[in-house]
Amino acid sequence: MAEGTGSARRARSGPVACDLVVEHALVLALDDAGTIVADGAVAVVGDRIAALGPSPEIERGFRGRETIDARGGILLPGLVNVHNHTPLMITRGMVEDLGHAPAYTPGIPQGPALGFEEVLALARLGVYELLRAGSTTVVDYYLHPKALAEALVEIGLRGVVGGRILDVDMTAVARGGERRHVPAIGRATLDEALDLAAAYGDHPSGRIRCDLAPHAPDTCSAALLKEVRDLAEETEGAVHTHLAQSRDEVEWVRARDGVSPAELLDRCGLLGKRLVAAHCIFLDPPDVARAGASGLTVAHAPIGNLRAGDVAPVLALEAAGARIALCTDTMSADLFEAMRTAIAAARIRAGGAGSIAATGLDARKALHWATRTGAAALGLGDLVGSIEVGKKADLVLLDATAPSLAPVVDGYGIVVHSGSGHDVDTVIVDGRVRLRAGRPVGFDGDRIVAEAQAVADRQWRRHGTRPVAAPSSGDARTPSGP
Repeated sequence: MAEGTGSARRARSGPVACDLVVEHALVLALDDAGTIVADGAVAVVGDRIAALGPSPEIERGFRGRETIDARGGILLPGLVNVHNHTPLMITRGMVEDLGHAPAYTPGIPQGPALGFEEVLALARLGVYELLRAGSTTVVDYYLHPKALAEALVEIGLRGVVGGRILDVDMTAVARGGERRHVPAIGRATLDEALDLAAAYGDHPSGRIRCDLAPHAPDTCSAALLKEVRDLAEETEGAVHTHLAQSRDEVEWVRARDGVSPAELLDRCGLLGKRLVAAHCIFLDPPDVARAGASGLTVAHAPIGNLRAGDVAPVLALEAAGARIALCTDTMSADLFEAMRTAIAAARIRAGGAGSIAATGLDARKALHWATRTGAAALGLGDLVGSIEVGKKADLVLLDATAPSLAPVVDGYGIVVHSGSGHDVDTVIVDGRVRLRAGRPVGFDGDRIVAEAQAVADRQWRRHGTRPVAAPSSGDARTPSGP
C-alpha cells in the first residue's frame, strides 16, 4: 500500500498559487495503487486536483487561496449515487409500511399529483440531503425532470438527470388497475425527456448530463422501449431503468410479452453495457446469466430492498459479468449505510456465511462500488471516483472528532462499517466548497426543509392524512391512515 503518490509539484521559486488546499487529512485515494496518505494534503486549481501528497510536501509546493485544516479527518473521493427519485422523499416514512415502491402504491401523494414547483421543492430537499451525506455525483429521474436539474444546479452537485419515460396510466396502476398502454403518454414523456436534454444538456456548469430513463419493463411497451433504444444509439448516452424489482413485474411482463423482463430488454436492444438497471432482484438463473453477460450495471439499492424483505443476487450477477454500483434510491441518502447494508445482504443471501471468503465482499470493495465503480458505470471514470491528479476536485471530508470514526486501523473498515452521512463535515464539488462543518454553503438549507414540509402538508392532506406537524385549528393531532 502506497504511503503517498509523490505527485506534489515542488516550485523552484516558492510555492505555486492554487485555489484550495486540504491538509492534515487521512487520505483514502481509492486509486489503482490503493494510495493512503496518513498526514496527506490535496491541492486544487480551478475544478481539478493539482497535487496529492504528504502535507509538508504540499505546503512547500502550494499556497492556497483557501486552506482547510482537516485535523486528521478522513478525506475520500465524493460518493457516486447511481439511482434516485428525489421528489419521492414526500413518501418517506409512510410508503415503507405500505408497498414495495411508491409508483405502485395507492393512497399516497406522488406522480401526476405533484406540480412543477412542488417537484422542485422536494427535489431540493432530496439533493440537499444527498449533499449532506457525501454524495457529489447523483443520478435522479422523475416527472418534471427540469425541476430535478434545477435543484442540482442550485445546490451544486454533479448530476445525471432523466425524465420518467413510460406509456401506461400510472394513476390507474397505483390503484391496482390494469397496465393499459396509452401511446399519447409515451409520446409526452419522451418529449419531456428530449426537452430536458435541449434545456440542460449543455449547461454552462458542466455538471449536468441528461440520459434516457424508461421507467420499467412493465410500464413501457416493447414499442416504446425500442424507440428509447434508437434514441440512445443516436445520443450514445446511458439508459436508466428498473428491472425485476417485484414479482408482480415479472408476472405481468410474462403474461403480456411471453418473456421475462430481462429477456424483453434484450429483445428490444437495451440489455447491454450502457444500461444501468436498478434492483435486479427477481432474476432466475438464466436471467442472471443473460444480464451478467450483457455487461449491464446493477444499481444496487440494498436498503430499500431489505426493507421490503428482498435481497438481490448481486454477487451472482457480478460473477456473470455485470458491474455493481450503489444507490440509496428514495428513502435514504446515506450511501455509507448502503455500503454496509450491501455487505450484510450479500452474507444473508450466502446463507449466513460471514467470512469474506464466502462472498468476496469486504469494506474496501463496497467503498469502490460507491465511488470508482459508480463513476465508471456513468461514463465518468476519467473525471471522478478517486482522488488523483487531473481529476475533478470532488471530495468529502469526514469529521476528525466523530466518535464513530475511531479507532482507525486500515481506514476502509471504519468508514464502511461504522461511518455515516452524519459524519460528513465538508463537501467539495468542482473545487468549490458546498458544505462546511455540516452546513450548506451558498444556499439556505433550513428554507429548503421548510418548503418541502409545506408541500408534504398540502399533498398528504389532499390524500386524507394530516401530518402531525402540520398547523391545525386546535383539533387533536391524530393522523388518519391513507
